[in-house]
This record gives sequence, structure tokens and C-alpha cells, in this order.
Amino acid sequence: MNSKLIFFILSISILSCKNSEDSMKGRSFGVNDPKQYITILGIAQDGGYPHINNTSEFIDVAEGKVTKELVVSLGIIDKEEDKKFLIEATPDLPEQLSMLDAKHLNKSPIIDGVFLTHAHIGHYTGLMYFGREAMGSKKINVFAMPKMKSFLENNGPWSQLVDLQNIVLQPLKNETSVALTEKIKITPFLVPHRDEFSETVGYKIDGSSKSALFIPDINKWSVWKNSIVDEVKKVDYAFIDATFFKEGEIPRPMAEVPHPFIQESINLFKNESKEVKSKIIFIHFNHSNPLINPSNKERIQLEEEGYRFANTKDVFEL
Repeated sequence: MNSKLIFFILSISILSCKNSEDSMKGRSFGVNDPKQYITILGIAQDGGYPHINNTSEFIDVAEGKVTKELVVSLGIIDKEEDKKFLIEATPDLPEQLSMLDAKHLNKSPIIDGVFLTHAHIGHYTGLMYFGREAMGSKKINVFAMPKMKSFLENNGPWSQLVDLQNIVLQPLKNETSVALTEKIKITPFLVPHRDEFSETVGYKIDGSSKSALFIPDINKWSVWKNSIVDEVKKVDYAFIDATFFKEGEIPRPMAEVPHPFIQESINLFKNESKEVKSKIIFIHFNHSNPLINPSNKERIQLEEEGYRFANTKDVFEL
């Protein structure tokens, strides 16, 4: 066979293998082209990673020693109905919308709706990019609970987004479902958190065959009226608060920023089966949490027990 032809065939074969491999990157399981699914758009706590006042982290990212992580957000996509939604408007919103546009669903408008959990900086401040200084969007639907809605309507600069109709606020009600598409619905539910400016909700996301919980922020599991163990058992995926690994992790009283430590969460599930543990997908990592690093030994041990850790670009079929 002609040597040039052999080289051409080998090149095409290698390229085909690479494309196939790349198409699976970030998938949490071996599913080919699901029509309805969730994708992870960020895994870090509100301050992101690298984190302000931690120059060494910025240097490590610049030198390629660690990976930059975006602030927690989920994308919900229905390719059959040509629609896509966002949970959380983070400070990384421009990059996250670009990821949805380039890797999942390219369409106009760039997003069909944004669902907010609460008024802490990592969860709503990305709305600023819809304003006249940036995108100058037209009537982007933003879904919010009553106190969150009032906060946006009555405080600048967010009120300007409403006045100029860059965004249109859509009211949510506790434990009342909203149909995103024919096959996907989403339901907010109140959880206890530091509610300085708004209430805080988690979300239940239901597809035609799978369901998910999303609880990125909660004070402690013990102060919630529901049992997290029981709630996890009801769904296929549970994206839950992993802000901190353990007590003493940050140089300030941790009671000032209450979250369930990963150590506390796994203690609640210690007697559950590996099947139940595998429903848990830890997300919303503070920069101080050593388990944000995939090579961390304790993280690897927990993965062997069944627990999972969110990675940006992961896909979960609905």
C-alpha cells in the first residue's frame, strides 16, 4: 500500500478516536447523546477558585499546577424542545453561558430562563451581565422566590435590570412545580440558611426517567425539617453542599458560615448501601476544602465507598 495512503488512514483513525474520546469527556456515565440532561457548569463556592487573597492559588493556576474552577451552576437542556435553562447566575455567568452555547445547544435567546436559589454573591450577581453595560438582554426570564424577587425589584443595580426589562422576574412558590418543557419540571423547596436578603431554596429536577436534588447551600442537615437521607433515596442524583470538609478548615469561627461538613454528611450515610451513597454528588467546594482536588487521598477513599464529586462538564441524563 502507498505510504502516503497508509499515513492518511492512520491519521483519520487517530482523529476519529480522539473525537470519540473528547465527546465523552465530562460524562458521568456511558450515555450517548441524551435528549434531556443536566450538565455541571461550575463546582466552586461563591468566591471561586483561585480565591481572593490567596495569591499562591492564582500562581498555581497560572503555572498549570491546579485547575481553575468556576462557581457552582447547573445547566438543564432539552434538545427535543430546543430549550436550555440555568440554575444560578454566578459571577462566571458569561463563560458558563458560552459553555452551554458552544457545547450543548446553540440558539437564540442564549438562555430560556435562570433559576435563583438565594441572594449570596455566587448565586445571583451574574445577572449584572444582562444589563446595558454588557449584553443589554431583552426579557430574560429569571425565576425567584418572593423575598428574592422583592430584593431584586427594590435594590439597585438589580432594579434597573427589571425597569429596563433586561430581565423579567417570574415568581416561584415553595414546593410548587414549574414545567420547563414537556418532559422536565423543577420544584423549589425552602432550606434553612443565612437569609440576610432573601429566603434560600434547593431544587428538585424531574425528567422523564431520572430525578435530581440540588442543595448547594444549607446551614446544617439537622436544622432542616426533612431528612437528607430520605430525600437522597427518592432521587437518582443528589448534588449537595460540600463547602467545607471539616471543622477548623478556615481561620475564622466556622459557626459564622454554617454548612454541613463533608465529614458530617458521610457520617449520616455511613450505614447506607453503596448504591445510596453513589447518588450523592458533592458540589460547592470552598477553596480551602482539600477534596476539591481529584487526587486528594481522602476524596479517593470516599469515591471507593461510592460517593461522587461533581466535575465541570459532567452530564447526567434526565
